[in-house]
Amino acid sequence: MRRLLYLLREAVANVLTNRTTTLVAVATTAFTFACVGVFLLLYVNLRTMASSLEQDIQVMVYLQDDLTEQARNDIEQQLKVDRAIGSLTFVSKERALADFQAQFPSESRLLQGLGQNPLPASFVVTLVAESRSSDAMRRWANRTQLIPGVSQVQYSQEWVEALAGIVRYIELAAIIVGVILSAASVTIIANTIRLALYSRREEIEILGLIGASTTFIRVPYLLEGAALGLCGSALSLVILKAGFELFRHQIHSATRFLGVDALLTFFSFDMCLVLMLVGLFLGCAGSFLSLLRFGEGRA
Repeated sequence: MRRLLYLLREAVANVLTNRTTTLVAVATTAFTFACVGVFLLLYVNLRTMASSLEQDIQVMVYLQDDLTEQARNDIEQQLKVDRAIGSLTFVSKERALADFQAQFPSESRLLQGLGQNPLPASFVVTLVAESRSSDAMRRWANRTQLIPGVSQVQYSQEWVEALAGIVRYIELAAIIVGVILSAASVTIIANTIRLALYSRREEIEILGLIGASTTFIRVPYLLEGAALGLCGSALSLVILKAGFELFRHQIHSATRFLGVDALLTFFSFDMCLVLMLVGLFLGCAGSFLSLLRFGEGRA
């Protein structure tokens, strides 16, 4: 217990001895983590919005005009047993015309001169969550298009694929930026620990001469690096939370984005905990890298 208290006391002493470099390291680490966090927040919220909007996407299965009642019932039964379908609603030609006239009253006169209802009967299909991805919807639409009596299958394919593409690009950017800035954080913490090592190199040599193990000497610096990484990641979460709330307030104030702020979400508690643990790990990695170089320099 006394050894643990000594190691903790030494780690705190190292931080207090190099206050300026410690503050710079924490601030710089927080900034780099905040940059990564911006991409992660963007990715998380885009995924959330994409999932929310995908729930509202409906597929229109248009039927041929010359279908008999029996053929229509056969298609309906075939669609009902499809496990990719969550809900199914039939829209007759008469109802399609009435809906069109209700939604576009100024345009309804264009249909009156045709003499007959040109709108086809259709099924309004909502797919289950597992089948709402861009690839899954495209495969389902192509398969349904082959059913005899189906004239056309329509959904917002371009919009769905564009949204999925944006999410993929954001995910890739977050990974690339995360790797680059994580390496920067490790380098910053390693340089901070190296300064602490050189400022106390005589004390370290004395500890080695009196029989202190290499592990005993290194642990305080590993703890210092872990503390730097943990504080930097925690500070970055505070910065991100403040910026997120400010951004959401601005979105809420803009009437043209009414309701969008309700879809925005910050990191969950578990995600925040993971980010802080990542910061702690990177801090330990920076300290370990610095200790290795310091040992090679002494050798």
